[in-house]
Amino acid sequence: MKLELTEEQAMVQAMAREFAESEIAPIAGEIDREARYPHETVKRMGELGLMGIVIPEKWGGAGAGAVAYTLALIEIAKACGSHAVIMSVNNSLYGEPIYKFGDDGQRDRFLRPVASGHEKGCFALTEPQAGSDATNQQTSAVRDGDHYVVNGRKVFVTNGREAFAALVFCQTDRDKGHRGITALLIEKGTAGFLVTKTEDKLGIRASDTAEFVFEDCRVPVANRLGDEGAGFKVAMSAIGAGRIGIAAQAVGLATGAYERSVKYARERKSFGVPIAEHQMIQWMIADMATAIEGARLLTLRAAALKDAGRPYAKAGSMAKLFASEMAMKVTTDAIQVHGGYGFIKEYEVERYFRDAKITQLYEGTSQIQKLVIAREVLGGTE
Repeated sequence: MKLELTEEQAMVQAMAREFAESEIAPIAGEIDREARYPHETVKRMGELGLMGIVIPEKWGGAGAGAVAYTLALIEIAKACGSHAVIMSVNNSLYGEPIYKFGDDGQRDRFLRPVASGHEKGCFALTEPQAGSDATNQQTSAVRDGDHYVVNGRKVFVTNGREAFAALVFCQTDRDKGHRGITALLIEKGTAGFLVTKTEDKLGIRASDTAEFVFEDCRVPVANRLGDEGAGFKVAMSAIGAGRIGIAAQAVGLATGAYERSVKYARERKSFGVPIAEHQMIQWMIADMATAIEGARLLTLRAAALKDAGRPYAKAGSMAKLFASEMAMKVTTDAIQVHGGYGFIKEYEVERYFRDAKITQLYEGTSQIQKLVIAREVLGGTE
């Protein structure tokens, strides 16, 4: 089994690391405190090819593959969780499903400007009563000639305020359950498409999380992604790929907190010696390093399976489950290593702690990942 990176993957990793350290890290604390969307650095991510890194060059992306995407996302998250989720949604939840299920006209209109970094996209599946139970869609789309008339409400839409278009999931035939869900591409500015609020969040505060309301919003049938009734398949495909991205985000956040803890342990003294010389601190650092490396390998394995065209649902869920739980443990311990200073914003580990929590929740909670893994194992599909 080869564990070495290709030359291209190593170059992508180095580029993302240099960019994150030089341009994102210096502003990460400020944009978190102000809950301010980082327009300039997101624009730079687009210029560097990061906003469409998994999309083929033909459609405006970098075509670098899932492993390169994972490596880059880890580096971005190590500096700032908000930048990481903006990049992740653009690639995994919006870009990939349009590339996979769209026609050339849809790819040119809705994918190319996003993959090239000129625009942002978003993914609107979650509703007030449809979170982990994504089949319980209440937003409706009724066919009226060459249009669908959409009514309903979507919540927790990452990139929702900033995106130029949304991939929206609607119920077109309630009697068919999940087989009656249809995916529609809806541009901002369409009559009846309202962004009603943005959320004030615990973490990833520099990314916007919006609520959408649709009131008799007329969407051309030509904007349907895939067949009518195939929307749930589109959504699950996107989320399956997205779980690798969230695992990478968790690894990056944990790594950022860990590196700050190592630095602090070497500098901070107690009882006349650096705290790094105390066994209890050494054990915490050792546990952090081991857990991060385990999560990193699980995440890269899932990405490698995806690149190879092999089934990766179980591997992606395992990576997301382990990495998100690990990130919460590592960031909690990072605060402990810092002692009282860990509770102070100046030392940054509290930001990593707040940002890490969401990785246990979005794109399937840890409990949902366990269900997915168990079904894969017990169903004999591993």
